[in-house]
Amino acid sequence: MASSQSGAVNRLYQMWLANPAEGEVIRDQTQWDVLTAEPGGVDYLEPEIGGAPAMWAVPKGCVEDRVLVCAHGGGFVSGSIYTHRKLFAHLAKAVGARALIVGYPLLPNGGTYPVPVDHVVAAYRWLLGQGIEADHVAFAGDSAGALVAVSAQLRVRDQGLPLPAATMLMSPWVDLEVHGQTMSSNADKEALFNQPWVRQLAQGYLGRTSPTDPRANSLYADLTGFGPLYIQVGGYEVLLDDSRRLAEHAEKAGVQVRLDVFPEMQHTFQMMAGRAPEADDAVGRLAEWVRPRLGLAARPPGR
Repeated sequence: MASSQSGAVNRLYQMWLANPAEGEVIRDQTQWDVLTAEPGGVDYLEPEIGGAPAMWAVPKGCVEDRVLVCAHGGGFVSGSIYTHRKLFAHLAKAVGARALIVGYPLLPNGGTYPVPVDHVVAAYRWLLGQGIEADHVAFAGDSAGALVAVSAQLRVRDQGLPLPAATMLMSPWVDLEVHGQTMSSNADKEALFNQPWVRQLAQGYLGRTSPTDPRANSLYADLTGFGPLYIQVGGYEVLLDDSRRLAEHAEKAGVQVRLDVFPEMQHTFQMMAGRAPEADDAVGRLAEWVRPRLGLAARPPGR
């Protein structure tokens, strides 16, 4: 049974839907970060990476040569390094490593594919140029940020750069054709999305790119050579099938995959880190999973 605290995400999504500006897709979601508790013990720095917005989340006492490269969600119409600062800081603190949160332009102001991917690839190149080894890096992303995290690795591989050690995806949106079965079967359980809206977001992001282009839609991409992949998704999401299909597709390419479905949880429920037990459990699982893949020992209980 879902905790009472987890209902906060439902209430926020319902508030957004009840107050759309002139019938448009909601763009101002600055309240998003109220879901997440301040983790404490984390410093924030904003480096200059080729003019792109970015933020370091640096937990006290962390190992500085291990880095999480994080891409925020928001359907390419909302979200920022600021709305997701605390979520990725919770993850970085649990791992004991730094997080580099990468921003990108949003629609309609230049956020069409491949611009968000370009920004994440540029940040990864910059990070390697700082002397961080690829096998000491893990990618992370939620929702649309998960889509970018996978597409960026395809570009990285095509450019002959080494791939990161692992990838962590939260409530990933990857099917740009918007064909998943749970678009209908979970329609009465999902608190935020519906199929027409997701299709509209996909069309905005793609511009003139085909929804089956493997560079944009990872369900059509060759994922051979990718590091281990961990996917988390809520059981009530219309995007649940995106996670299932991506896991199956990656496994066929020889990728080691873990898929966790959290019963009764909504889209990006991990945003409630520090406030809801399900979110804290999810962040803890991600950290426990990724630490050995970054060459880090298991953390003592209670840390």
